[in-house]
Amino acid sequence: MFRNLTRIAAVFCALTLPAAMATAQSSEPKASPSPKTKAAKTELVDINSAPKDKLDALPGIGEAYSQKIIDGRPYKSKHDLVTRKVLPQNVYDKIKGQIVAHQTGEKSSGSAKASPSPKK
Repeated sequence: MFRNLTRIAAVFCALTLPAAMATAQSSEPKASPSPKTKAAKTELVDINSAPKDKLDALPGIGEAYSQKIIDGRPYKSKHDLVTRKVLPQNVYDKIKGQIVAHQTGEKSSGSAKASPSPKK
């Protein structure tokens, strides 16, 4: 009698465990796409070229911080905002997924000016 109960319990567990795992897995992907879809809908703000009003619209960035960002241009990476002490870490953490630092072609023209002049 005890063997039969053990077998029934084992079969019950074997049948319900995969169903429970499938339910848990099917509910996880539904929850995770919402942040990705928000990120896909919002375009990234380029800290090297964005106008002041675009920077002001970022969370935690007001007129003062947007002006500091503009004054500190150009940036090699978006993390330069923290390393150059333009923004505090907590403000940067709020916006790091919404910004990017594209490089401009200005430096290549500067290297042509730096070539040495021929000596006479």
